Amino acid sequence: MKVLVTGGGGFLGSHIAMRLLAEGQTVSILGRKHYAHLPSAIIQHCADLRDLDAVSKAVAGCDAVYHVAAIPGVWGSYDEYHSINVGGTQNVIHACKKNSAQRLIYTSSPSVVFHMTDQENVDESTPYPERYYCDYSKTKAQGESLVAQANDPQGLKTVSLRPHLIWGPGDAHLIPRIIHKAKTGRLVKVGEGKNKVDMTYIDNAVEAHLKAEQALRDNSEQVGGQAYFISDGQPVNLWDWVDRLLSELELPPIKKQISHRTAHNLGAVFEMIYGALRINREPPLTRFVASQLATSHHFNISRARNELGYAPSTTPEEGMQSLLASLRTDPSH
Repeated sequence: MKVLVTGGGGFLGSHIAMRLLAEGQTVSILGRKHYAHLPSAIIQHCADLRDLDAVSKAVAGCDAVYHVAAIPGVWGSYDEYHSINVGGTQNVIHACKKNSAQRLIYTSSPSVVFHMTDQENVDESTPYPERYYCDYSKTKAQGESLVAQANDPQGLKTVSLRPHLIWGPGDAHLIPRIIHKAKTGRLVKVGEGKNKVDMTYIDNAVEAHLKAEQALRDNSEQVGGQAYFISDGQPVNLWDWVDRLLSELELPPIKKQISHRTAHNLGAVFEMIYGALRINREPPLTRFVASQLATSHHFNISRARNELGYAPSTTPEEGMQSLLASLRTDPSH
C-alpha cells in the first residue's frame, strides 16, 4: 500500500510515517521543508498545502492519505489559519478525488466542540459551539466538516479523529513549554486545580490513525464520514499530572494560582491589547487558554473502541515513565 502523510515531519506525523514504514508500506510525506531525521526510505515532498498542484503531485498514486498537517496554536491571523486548516484541507480532498485515492484520515481536535465549560465523558453527539474563542478550533471544525462532506461510499472514504493533548518522548511543544515556564517561574495554576482532562500518548494516537484506516477498508459504511474522540482512556487531574512531572524532573513546583474568572478577564484584556496593536506573537493568556486550563474536558471513546477497534495500548503511567526516561537522558530539558 502506498500512503502519504501530510505534516509528516511533525511529532504525530513522523511517528505515523515511521510506523507505516515499519509495517512495510510505501510511505511519503508532505512538509514545508526537508526533514533530515527521517530515513531515506520515506519519500519527502516539500510543498505548501495551499499549492494545489504540489499537493496533487504528492497524492498521486496513493491508496490512503493521513492529513495531519495544520497550523496549531491559539493566536494569529484568522486568514492564515483558514488558508491552511481549511483551504489546505480542501486541496487535500480535491487531490485525493482527482487521483482516486481511496481513504482519507483527518487529524482533527476535541477543541472543535469545546464550549468553554466543563465537558465530562462527552461523546460525539456534542454539537459544535455557536461561538469559537480560538481560530485554530474554528478552522479545524471547518476542515472536519469538509472531510465529512467529502465521504463517498463509491469513491473517497473519509474519517476524522480527535486526539486530545498528544504527548510523549520527542514532543517539541507541550512538554518543553511546561518545563520552560516552570524554570522561569511563569507557570500558574488556573482555577481550583481539580479539573480532569484526557491526554493521548503518542503511540496510542498513532495506533488510532492506523485503526481508522483499517476501519475505512473493512467497515466504511459505518465509519465513513464520522468523527471519533481519541485518548488514553483514563482522564488525569491536569495539575496533579503537571506537579508530578515537575517533581520527577526536580523542577520548582507551581506556587502561583489564580481563579478561572480572573484568568478569563486577563485573557480578554490581553486579546484586546494584542489585537489592537496587531501583535502576532501569542499573548501570555487568552480566554480560550484560561478555560482549557481551568475546566474538565474528557471524552467517551466507546465509539472509537467499538467501531474502529481502537484500544489504548499505553497507560498514562507507562507513558509517564517513558517520557521521564527520555527527558532524563536529554540534558537540554
